Amino acid sequence: MPKAKGKSRRHKYSYNLNRKRLYRSARRRAAPRIACSHIRHAWDPSKSVAQNLAEMGLSEDPNKALPIPKKLVSGVEVESSGQQSGKKIVRKPYVVNEMEYEASLPEKKSNTLSRDLIDYVQYMIQNHGENYKEMARDEKNYYQDTPKQIKRKINVYKNFYPEEYKEFMASLKPEKMDVQ
Repeated sequence: MPKAKGKSRRHKYSYNLNRKRLYRSARRRAAPRIACSHIRHAWDPSKSVAQNLAEMGLSEDPNKALPIPKKLVSGVEVESSGQQSGKKIVRKPYVVNEMEYEASLPEKKSNTLSRDLIDYVQYMIQNHGENYKEMARDEKNYYQDTPKQIKRKINVYKNFYPEEYKEFMASLKPEKMDVQ
């Protein structure tokens, strides 16, 4: 069966088509992408961004929220002209309260080292103590780390797992006494 006519020919680029206008109108209709879940749940799509943020007690422009005082030549600070026409009513204060609570929570440490690196560091300390030059010449030094690189890896292990490092060093001391 023969091919349909015109399918194999090259399509020409239309230089006269205004693509910016097409993209701009599509972006205008889309709702703003909000990262914070508290703001996303309290957002009202029928209102503007400024109205939504004002209802939540948030500021649209940080320069208006905390104005920078203007300084005179003599060094005396002068407050900017009173631009406060009236206090805005916060209808959704729970959004700010939830955000403040979330910010006050301590951050979880998600730093971990790979099991291979931990085993490597423990092997090196167990066999060579603190002799980094000897560690660099060890046959298990597959990546050919220099003495400084090995020292840095050991220090990273000490900082990430201080309790585990202390227990490991304590377990090595009886072995050294038995050897002597």
